[in-house]
Amino acid sequence: MNHNLAHLHPYPFAKMATLLADSTPAAAYCEIKLGIGEPKHEPPAFVLDILQKNLDKLSRYPTTNGTFELRQTIAHWLEKRFFLTHVDANSEVLPVMGTREAIFSFVQAVINHGESKETELQNSTDKAPRAPTVVMPNPFYQIYEGAAILAQATPYFVPCTSENGYKGDYRTVLKDVWQQTQLLFVCSPNNPTGSVMTMDDWEALIRLSDQYGFIIASDECYSELYFDKAPVGLLQACAALGRHDFKNCVVFHSLSKRSNLPGLRSGFIAGDASLLKPYLQYRTYQGCAMPIPHQIASIAAWQDEKHVAHNRALYQEKFALWMAELGELLDLRMPEAGFYFWIKAPEKFNGDDEVFVKALYEQANIHALAGRYLSREINGKNPGKGYVRIALVASVEESREAIARIKKMLGK
Repeated sequence: MNHNLAHLHPYPFAKMATLLADSTPAAAYCEIKLGIGEPKHEPPAFVLDILQKNLDKLSRYPTTNGTFELRQTIAHWLEKRFFLTHVDANSEVLPVMGTREAIFSFVQAVINHGESKETELQNSTDKAPRAPTVVMPNPFYQIYEGAAILAQATPYFVPCTSENGYKGDYRTVLKDVWQQTQLLFVCSPNNPTGSVMTMDDWEALIRLSDQYGFIIASDECYSELYFDKAPVGLLQACAALGRHDFKNCVVFHSLSKRSNLPGLRSGFIAGDASLLKPYLQYRTYQGCAMPIPHQIASIAAWQDEKHVAHNRALYQEKFALWMAELGELLDLRMPEAGFYFWIKAPEKFNGDDEVFVKALYEQANIHALAGRYLSREINGKNPGKGYVRIALVASVEESREAIARIKKMLGK
């Protein structure tokens, strides 16, 4: 077996299962799941109808790069959503089987253990070049870390704290780290903090990419779940800077959160054609291709914005409800986008995220996620410790019930 498998951390939900192994949920209540970021809103019926009507096409092998119709639909969506002049459907868009799989495989494809970026290393006293570095936010989506480890790269964590707006201060990354960096992951809107990158933030990272030659991979799967203003995307920032070739920049998008279709496993990667061409070859060997019925259904989903607006309205209603009912009892911070609350554990529970999520389970039968399980301790500090992630994926009615139970827990 690959020896790097031994270096993988247990997944956050496995850690939660261990934490709650000896606990009993509050028997007086039915279960409310707010721990996993799985959308529970109704998927658009017209997409499901189209999927069903095209099931006969499962008799055909799909191509790895998908149909031109799907790529063109995605290209047009990107142009309209992010104010882009032109996206080449043949070279700058690649449909994928969900972004989780694509993020993982992209890392395997781009990490290079050949010649170092630093020619000076050839003349250094080091006997061997250091491992490539993959920079990522902390807390983070654990696929970033796992993919880096299995690509034999070194994860480097940039803490997302209240001091830096919960989106990470990349100015703190040392030159020595950037020199080893081959890939930078950004999650905007961020999971779990809900923070969003500004145009200035993107420009600063693009300048660093130019200086040190690393790739920027932007995970934008929550980009359509906003409240007031649509978040700026990486490709949008590239275009604003006149970089219409999207040099060293790629983005990941999905229908999972946007359209409540997590089981469709439909997403895409888009950006620098010089990166997507070899990545497509990698995927061809990997054998990843979206079934044709899924592609046809995806075209319909990407072409419709009405169901997306309705989806946003439901989340807006729930966030407004939580803020109005619990804003003075919990340390709630309204996210800029996404469907997560990143909440400080109350002092009543010693400010301890594990104690709080355990109490939610035992006293209210509510599932939440301890923040420390989404983060790594660096220099003695875990930026997720003391925080709890709550996903507002349940219905409005369940939200009202959860709020009532939490009020009772807090003695209000």
